[in-house]
Formats: sequence, C-alpha cells, structure tokens
Amino acid sequence: MAGLLLFWSAVLSAATPRVEVRVDLDPATRRLSAVAVVAATAGDLRFELHESLAVTAATAGGAAARVAQEGRDGPYRSWRIATQARGPLRIEYGGVLPLLDRRLDHRGVLRALPPMASPEGSFLPDGAGWYPRPGRFFSYRVDLNLPADQRGLVAGRLMAEETTGERYKASFAFEHPADGIDLMVGPYAIREKRAERPGAEPLRLRTYFFAGMEGLAEGYLEDSARYIRRYSEEIGPYPYSEFSVVASPLPTGFGMPTLTYLGAEVLRLPFIRATSLGHEVLHNWWGNGVYPDYAKGNWSEGLTTFMADYAYKEAESPGAAREMRLSWLRDFAALPETDRQTLAGFRSRTHGAAAAVGYGKSAMLFVMLRDLLGAEVFRAGIRRFWAERRFRAASWDDLRTDFEKASGLDLRQFFDQWLNRAGGPRLRIAEALRTPKGLRVVLEQGDPAYALRVPLEISSGAETTVHWAMVTGARETVDLAQVRADAVRLDPDLRLWRRLDAAQLPPILRQWIVAPAPRLVVAADGEAAEAARTLAGRLLEAAPREVLAGEPGGGPLLVVGLHDQVDAWLARSGHPARPPALAGRGSAQVWTDWRDGTANSPAAPVAVVSARDAGALRDLLRPLPHYGSQSWLVFEGTRAVEKGVWPAPGRRVQVRPAND
Repeated sequence: MAGLLLFWSAVLSAATPRVEVRVDLDPATRRLSAVAVVAATAGDLRFELHESLAVTAATAGGAAARVAQEGRDGPYRSWRIATQARGPLRIEYGGVLPLLDRRLDHRGVLRALPPMASPEGSFLPDGAGWYPRPGRFFSYRVDLNLPADQRGLVAGRLMAEETTGERYKASFAFEHPADGIDLMVGPYAIREKRAERPGAEPLRLRTYFFAGMEGLAEGYLEDSARYIRRYSEEIGPYPYSEFSVVASPLPTGFGMPTLTYLGAEVLRLPFIRATSLGHEVLHNWWGNGVYPDYAKGNWSEGLTTFMADYAYKEAESPGAAREMRLSWLRDFAALPETDRQTLAGFRSRTHGAAAAVGYGKSAMLFVMLRDLLGAEVFRAGIRRFWAERRFRAASWDDLRTDFEKASGLDLRQFFDQWLNRAGGPRLRIAEALRTPKGLRVVLEQGDPAYALRVPLEISSGAETTVHWAMVTGARETVDLAQVRADAVRLDPDLRLWRRLDAAQLPPILRQWIVAPAPRLVVAADGEAAEAARTLAGRLLEAAPREVLAGEPGGGPLLVVGLHDQVDAWLARSGHPARPPALAGRGSAQVWTDWRDGTANSPAAPVAVVSARDAGALRDLLRPLPHYGSQSWLVFEGTRAVEKGVWPAPGRRVQVRPAND
C-alpha cells in the first residue's frame, strides 16, 4: 500500500484537518502548477515538498503570509507558512517533476519514490512531497485539470468529471480521515459499471486501462464486484462508494482506498483476477478501512493475506492450502538469523526478509488463531474488529482485545509469543513409546519454551488420526490413553509456525535471494556474460562476489550462464549435472541443489540459471525475482511454464515398546 508509513501513531482526532488541492499537470512537459487550501490552522503550518517543487505565494484570510524554506532532508525541502491572520491558508506552488523512471523494478517501487510524470503515465505517491500535508490524518478534495488525452484520479468519491475542448477535468473528495493522497494520471480509457447493493447506493466500478487492454476491462469489473460482495458478507458493508482498477506503467502493486494501482504487465497475467485483485479489494477493509497503528506493528498485510491469498488456496484444495503454508515456512527457514525480526517490528515489505515475517508469519498467526478458536468464533472476532475500529487506527492489542471479547478467552500469551519473539520454536519428537495404557510421545523444544497446541499424526496400519496436544515446557510428555500406533509424525499438515527440520527443507531460490554474502559464477562470455551479471544483481538482495570456477568454500553460490558453458562448469567443478527432467526444455531453466561434489571444498548451496542465449537471460530480469519460493522453473521467454519444489515429506518416528 502506498504512503502508509509516515504518520500513523495515534487514534484519529475528531478535529481532522482538511486540504483542498487544485492540480494542473501537463505530463508532456512534466510541469505541475497547484493551489492548496488548508482550513484555518492554529499557528504556523510546516510541511515538506519534493525538491522539484517550490512555494511561490501564500495568503491567509486574504492577507499575505510569510513563506520560509527551512532546510532539507534528502530530496525534500521543509517549508513554513507563518501568519497571524485567521481564515483558510492558500498556498500556490509548482515546478517540473522528475521523468517517470521505467527502469524501476518491483523492489524499486517499494522504496521511496519521487513524484514522476510522462505522457505514458504519471505517479505522484503520497510521501513524495507533492502537496502540503495538513496533519497526520485529514480529509481532502482534489480537482484535476489535465490535457484532453489524459485521465487521472485520486482515492475518493468522484464528484464531477468533464472533457471540454482540450482539457479533462475531474474532482474527487475523501471525507473520511485519510493518511495521504496518491495521484495517478495516464492516457487511460475508462470503462464503468454500476453494481447494486442492498440498502446502499449503487457501487461505481471502473477500470483505467491503457490502449490494448480493452478486452480485460469487463472481467476486472465483474470480479471486483464479486470480491466486494464476498467481503461485505464476511466482514461488514464495503465502506466506499466506488472501486477502480488502475493500470500503472511501473511494476506496482498498491492498494489505496477505493482503488488498486497495478502494473499493466501484471494486469495482463491470466491469474491476477483470481489472486492479487481480491487481495487489493480486501485492503479496503484492512489497511484502508481500519488503519494499522504502525508504531506498534502492521497486522493488515498478514490478515489480508490470510483472508485473500490463503483463503483462495483453501477453496482450491487442502493440498493447495498446505503448499502455501509450506512456502511461508520455507521462506522463513531461508532467512539468515540476523534477518529474523519480530512480527511486532514489521512495518512494510521493502525486501524478501521482511515479507517472510510480515506476510507469512502474520498469516500463519491467523491460521493458528482460527484453529484455536474455531471458525465461527474467529469470524465473530473479525466482524467485531471491523465494527469497533472502522476508520480508526488499530494495533495488534486492539485486534487481540476484540478476539478476546468474541471468544471469552485470555489471548495475551498467544499474541505475545508470536508478536514479540523473533524466529519460531524448533520442535521435535524425542521418542514415541508404546505403554500398557496407550501411547506416550515425548516432545522437545528450545528454552524458553513456547505454549503450543501441537497436532500429532498417529499411524496405525493404514489408518491415520490427528491428536492435538498442549505443550508448554522445553521437554514434555504427552500420554494418549487407549491409542495404538506404529508411527507418529509431528504437525504433518504444517499448521504451526516453527523452524522446520532438514527433512522438510529442500532448497528454494529465497535462500539465494536473501543471502547476506552470495557468490556468483558467470558461465558465459561477451554479451551473455553482461546479461548474466545484470540478472544476478536484479535477483539477489546483496551484491554478489564474483568468483572463479572451482574456487572453494564460501556462502551460497549462484551460477548464471548459457547452456553449454553451464554444463561444462558443472562437470568441471564436480557438481551434479542438469536435472534430466529439465534438460532441453524452454528458453531458460532454473534449479537449486545443496550438493557439492568436489572432494576438496566444503558443501555449499548451489543455484543455477541456464539460458539459451543473452536474450533469454534478459527475459528473466522481471519475472525471476518473484519465484523465490520455488526449487526449479522452466521459462519460455518471460513466462514460467513450469515450476515446483523438490519433495520433502518430513520424518515419521516409529513407536517402540516403553521397556526397550
């Protein structure tokens, strides 16, 4: 979500300030001229603008106000408007915006962006200093004046819209407390559909798509309406009058109130309507309807992941849901110890390590909470949280309080251990014994111990059953009376957040992506070698150290090159050959393998990217970083045509007689 980090820390005040902004933007010249009117304030108004913009005049109640520039912080300048007069403060400002940077990848757009403009698309995100912010939370109105071939919007209700002569004009208002304003402009074709709602005005649904995307609009409109109906029934009525899907020239994936801003290339992918669209719609409840109190952590990404991405997998099949839980745990296991932050410390996804905690661990917390409370009580807690916190900032403590009221349980220990402890428990079956009274299972975990509700799969012949056991100590005995068993498996369905053992941890690309000291072998020459280095820089979060073939030891090793030279390097260095199942397929193949066949170097994890030519390597620049949870992939151009994770079923512990 764009611009949510800057000013959250307190419950909204009843005296929410207001700003009205009139924007004239010419994307061809990138010139922005604007007038902002801020309701009467007590004392001076201080705000930041991007260095490309400057205040040219200011008045208060019709009288001139004193304008001062008071330093800068990076690309942002601090301004102060001083006045003794009463009445609205009118600020005139403008300048030439930076050019839209089409080189930005998905990681680049997650970092602080400047306001950017071009005829192919303009994005002025909140936090980029393109308007005077009147306070932490505020309501607003924005009036847009654009060339006739451009369309634009901000989050809020569309109040007016017209095209006259050579200009397009539109006005938007947001009357709820807002945390910022994001402005999107482009050469859009608008499609609109109205959806009836019981007891409320019809919902205005829109797509703002580029040329060539016309055939996608109807499907996005229908699915937007479907998701809004779904979550209105699950949580409570949709809180806004409209929802728009807006194409971005950048690889963005942002959700703002009343809209989502998704990269045009992403919108063209056939699976996005069944996955990411619902996630962004749901953010209108979690994140843009109830606001995270960021000073105390961000619960909204995990809850949205749980109720959208994970819920869709549950609807698909139990196996698909388990695979998603496994991907969260594998992503977590791939993190270096130093990157395992607490969930309470998560604010936003700026890199893969943060996402493994803020999305994966957070979503798993809700899986475990629903298992503990039961589906009906959990749903009652969700609906209470929405009813109590709508359009207010809420913390993890607030969420816990509402689930306690719905369940009648004290959940402080549950939330405390998952929020405030980094990492997770390392749990194992120390022994499984057959006793005269039944089955005895001894469980061990690290100290200090977690309080865990542990599922145990009991196998007896061809039959399996699951028993849940409460474990609170570092070593604890669980006695199951009148239970006969041949073998026991710990949490086979992966319903606990924990550190998996090696039997459940095949290598995945995330281990290389987040490695603090990766090494790189370039198995290519000339143009292909340069493409290989560029791809490695895009894939890995830390700059790799390029090593010579056969150099021993070190951290995770990434090999990137062309098919023949990759095969020669693998043979020369003693590593296992290309997996037979991948050989000869697609324009590029990617695989991981922990084994190192050299006799005189310590084992180190190895990942390989092998391509047909330099162009096939360049085709991977955008898509490959998105597949960190996979062990192997086959690409045809930019499209992953097959992917998978090496199998790892986990360990069964055989039951032995107690007197052995």
